[in-house]
Amino acid sequence: MMRYILATACCFVCFVSIAQNIEAKLSAAIKKMETDDQFTHAIISLFVVDGNTGKTVFAKNTEMGLATASCLKVVTSAAAFDLLGNNYKYKTSIGYDGKVMNDTLHGNLIITASGDPTLGSWRWEDTKENIFSKWIISILNQNNIKTINGDIIIDESKWETQATPGGWVWEDIGNYYGAGARGLNWHENQYDLLLKPGKNPGDPVEITGTEPLLQAQVLVNELKTGKAGSGDNSIIYLPEDGLIGYVRGTVPAGNSSFKVSGAMPNAGIAFSYFLEELLKQNNIGFTGKTKSSTLFFIDKKTLPVATKTIGSFSSLPLDSINYWFLQKSINLYGEAFVKTISFEKTGFGATDTGLNIITDFWSKRGIEKSALKMRDGSGLSPANRVTTKALVTVMQYAKKQNWFASFYKALPLQNGIRMKSGFIGGVRSYTGYIKSKAGKDYTFSFIINNYDGSAASVREKMWKLLDTMK
Repeated sequence: MMRYILATACCFVCFVSIAQNIEAKLSAAIKKMETDDQFTHAIISLFVVDGNTGKTVFAKNTEMGLATASCLKVVTSAAAFDLLGNNYKYKTSIGYDGKVMNDTLHGNLIITASGDPTLGSWRWEDTKENIFSKWIISILNQNNIKTINGDIIIDESKWETQATPGGWVWEDIGNYYGAGARGLNWHENQYDLLLKPGKNPGDPVEITGTEPLLQAQVLVNELKTGKAGSGDNSIIYLPEDGLIGYVRGTVPAGNSSFKVSGAMPNAGIAFSYFLEELLKQNNIGFTGKTKSSTLFFIDKKTLPVATKTIGSFSSLPLDSINYWFLQKSINLYGEAFVKTISFEKTGFGATDTGLNIITDFWSKRGIEKSALKMRDGSGLSPANRVTTKALVTVMQYAKKQNWFASFYKALPLQNGIRMKSGFIGGVRSYTGYIKSKAGKDYTFSFIINNYDGSAASVREKMWKLLDTMK
């Protein structure tokens, strides 16, 4: 018995010694950062806890609300797992409001959107455009619809018309990462802008096309050719539902072709074009027009409702969507999750409602609402204000849930650490889990706001500090 007590005591002393040693190393590393010219005007926040006990290992400015960038995604992700379920699936349905006689639908074909952010996505085989195309044609053939004597209506009436959150900035909205979430999302609401740079810096750049084809939009080309190897320094300025946009900045010389990605100003228009072309290619007649439910609202007309549903296209489960949400930091998915939570809990998909539900959810789990001020679900807004303590609370909560394995797998492996990173102007952040060589588990959140100089340099310095816990 005495040997057992002594062994236990030695083990306890060992762990206490390790914790004290880590605390001292982290304290020294933070003090060194504070004397670095790059952080003269910066705010540094670091919170580290024992992953098993939750006891504080190190704390610096843990109650200070900061812009998080994409580290906010873990808040949305964990809430979505609990509020929607890891097996939640989006269902886009197709139906009609008339009658089918002699291979002709006398009435409207109605597509009811579900907010699915993966419809037409290239990330999974089951969501690709060609798979969805085959499904639509198969449904029409099964119901003997060879001609549509009416309109095609895209029903997004259960979702707010504003796609992008109010806190996003102008220079982000037109670019691919600034794609907002709608009731009907298509091709991740993203298009590729195909370019032909000049031979020398300063030469004009030719726009050769877009994939998929944009409809009813004009892009004013103000691009110039940059130095060879200078990378993509272009910005697309095109608001949602906008008809005229501007492309500014530079793309590198030395390329016969170059591609940048932008956010579709209206995914519904792109989807309508796709659908009309699909019907034409498959010899299905169509006498009317493709209309969005928004047009009925504008014209103050009654929106037709499907009296018969003939098919439903399901997305992959939420845990599969969440994998790419965290791995590739897809902002669209986060905003879709927020609106979906709102839709499932209230019957209407709206950003503000979804964010309120999420903050209420976390307030019941120990996070003060003043420590979790969310303007969006992805972290793109610089107006988000969240504490590192709140983020660590989320990560510790996730460890105890039955969906944790999926959540953990979705976190990118960076610098040998499972963690979500974040980066917007003046903000670098990391939140995740570290297992040390000594077998200790740490949960941490590390945010720096308002640094000077190179973002790459800040990343290297933050990684070096995190290496202290390995």
